[in-house]
Amino acid sequence: MIGARSQAAEELQIALTTFHLPATSHVKDKYTDEKSDDEYAFVKALRMSGGVGANSYSANSLLQRRVLSMAKPVLVTNTEEMMMNLNFPNYIKVAELGCSSGQNTFLAISEIINTINVLCQNSNQNPPEIDCCLNDLPENDFNTTFKFVPFFNKEIMMTNQASCFVYGAPGSFYSRLFSRNSLHFIHSSDALHWLSKVPENLENNKENVYISNSSPQSAYKAYLNQFQRDFSMFLTLRSEEIVSNGRMVLTFIGRNTLNSDQFYRDCCHVWTLLSKSLGDLVFEGLVSKPKLDAFNMPFYDPNEQELKEVIQNEGSFEINDLETHGFDLGHSNCDNNEEYNYEAGYNEAKSIRAVTEPMLIAHFGEDVIDILFDKYARHVTQHASCRNKTSVTLVVALTKK
Repeated sequence: MIGARSQAAEELQIALTTFHLPATSHVKDKYTDEKSDDEYAFVKALRMSGGVGANSYSANSLLQRRVLSMAKPVLVTNTEEMMMNLNFPNYIKVAELGCSSGQNTFLAISEIINTINVLCQNSNQNPPEIDCCLNDLPENDFNTTFKFVPFFNKEIMMTNQASCFVYGAPGSFYSRLFSRNSLHFIHSSDALHWLSKVPENLENNKENVYISNSSPQSAYKAYLNQFQRDFSMFLTLRSEEIVSNGRMVLTFIGRNTLNSDQFYRDCCHVWTLLSKSLGDLVFEGLVSKPKLDAFNMPFYDPNEQELKEVIQNEGSFEINDLETHGFDLGHSNCDNNEEYNYEAGYNEAKSIRAVTEPMLIAHFGEDVIDILFDKYARHVTQHASCRNKTSVTLVVALTKK
């Protein structure tokens, strides 16, 4: 039989609505002398907008789909090498970390399974049984994700001989998630640029929700230090869970290394536009300035060198591939390459809303969200001519030593 049984998927959906792991507090145990839980409540809301409605992540994640497509060659190569280096095992356990919700969740897993199946056929090997573990924070909309399992199973059944079983693994990837030496392959796309918490020492980074060219040196150092601590912790934890010669393929929103100014984020950077939009609400009296000053994104966009340094200093993995790809958010939600227009601005605003809405509601309340993203869309349109993109996509493939 191919795929997880629908009854099991339904039972898992029920379990996920009632079962909560202490993932956030687990991270805090490692990092605290922290502020109160209330002050960082919006970090607990770090999830994509659930469901399948007009503002959901599922309906506004074409950009993430294109990132997955860019990373496909690295994913395929490392899947093949993993199978050959492990001498075609009869059982494979794959983890998708930061899976979010919707159909995108299954794109990389489908590619991994297809690659394994084709390789086994070409090498005259029996295909393995494959466990696929979908991970995200407990508050993630797993129910929407598991509604796509029957479609995923049908596709696998039509195109593959390998048996695949899908499971949920709620919890923070900054804590242990799996038993020791149990994983063979780990994939994560557009997740690890999210930090475990907002960095300390951002008091002087007023009117910015992230680093900008007006930020103080202390803000950049605080963000870099938090990323180094978090990513190093991630690597250490995964090294305990993955088998020797197991592989990881990780994709980040990163920073263009061509610009030597560590503070510089261009005028159409996603968080620069969000800062401007929130500033508009302050000007109109809809949001208080102290409320804006207290909000910072738990996010960091590393450059290649910063990524390499953490991997090398942590020491558990070797770098197989490290690629940098262009990142053009403005056209990410349009199926053509026409110039920016009003509709494109709103499409971009919806894609950012799908990623940030739960956090923003937790901090600013629900009443201002529609107005905020109307402002955001207008700012996108005003910066339609911006082509000096400072953001890139980084794809790194690692092998456990």
